[in-house]
Amino acid sequence: MSDVRTVVVPLEAAGRRLDHFLASALTPVSRSRVQLLLEQGDVLLNGAHPKPSHKLRGGEQIVITGDPRPVPLKAIAEDIALDVVYEDADLAVINKPAGMMVHAGSGATDDARNRGTLVNALLHRFRALSSTGGDLRPGIVHRLDKETSGLIVVAKNDTAHAALARLFSGRKMSKTYLALVHGSVERSKGTISDSIGRDPVRRTRMTTRATENARSAVSHYEVIRHISTRFGKFTLVRVRIETGRTHQIRVHMASIGHPVVGDTLYGAAGQLTEQNVGRKQEAEKLRLGRNFLHAAQLEFTHPITAKPLQLEAPLPQELEGFLTRLQGDSRT
Repeated sequence: MSDVRTVVVPLEAAGRRLDHFLASALTPVSRSRVQLLLEQGDVLLNGAHPKPSHKLRGGEQIVITGDPRPVPLKAIAEDIALDVVYEDADLAVINKPAGMMVHAGSGATDDARNRGTLVNALLHRFRALSSTGGDLRPGIVHRLDKETSGLIVVAKNDTAHAALARLFSGRKMSKTYLALVHGSVERSKGTISDSIGRDPVRRTRMTTRATENARSAVSHYEVIRHISTRFGKFTLVRVRIETGRTHQIRVHMASIGHPVVGDTLYGAAGQLTEQNVGRKQEAEKLRLGRNFLHAAQLEFTHPITAKPLQLEAPLPQELEGFLTRLQGDSRT
């Protein structure tokens, strides 16, 4: 829509608001983008700059002289508590809670996508962070899913950011997760190396099925213990990933028939229901409200000081409590 466009208002549009009319006439331009055009002065109505609420009479000539230019979002500092596991002049390691997005996303309103993020909390705590990731992602070298808790590394300056990125790309950052999955995993340990790409049908999902955009992914799992309960069978596993693909552990475990508990996107039940209940009894239900996936350990050599670092974050309270309730009368 970069060229100048002229629209003649039809007579049947008489009485309509200008912004409403333009949102329908300039499909697929949204109403919010139309508002931007009007605010920018890129809409002329019979040669004048109209208000969005201007009522049309029909027959007017509207000239659109530009494109909507939304103001770029910038992360804002917010006073949000952080669990800092390690910190020095170059980097910090944070134990992120589940439910917190790492950085703001796109496609929503400013308030919805730019509040309550880890980045906002980091800006308040540390003031200065690396600029490599841009205004929305200062300091962010890698990510954790919103509903995954645990350790995440943050760069305080661009030199540290570049060095940390080399560690990740060179697979010299050891990342270990704890996950509770559905079913009894038969093998005590194994490696899943199926490539991962965007699901061509359900775009919010990733998949191990062959896709044009698939990228290599490697996950090593080890059984910690099997758990047999009145809600079914489960397995607590330790997973070390060599790569960091989107939803990697969730996709890989689901691909072998053992989705992560709470992960409804990849086939897990929204709540667990007690099995083998008598007719006169009401089945107990158990709900987690997040994915049972936790980034428990990071091990790497500090890219600036060469100091070996081995950092750990215990299972958060809600996961420990869920395990306790789940195993109330279990046989392990």
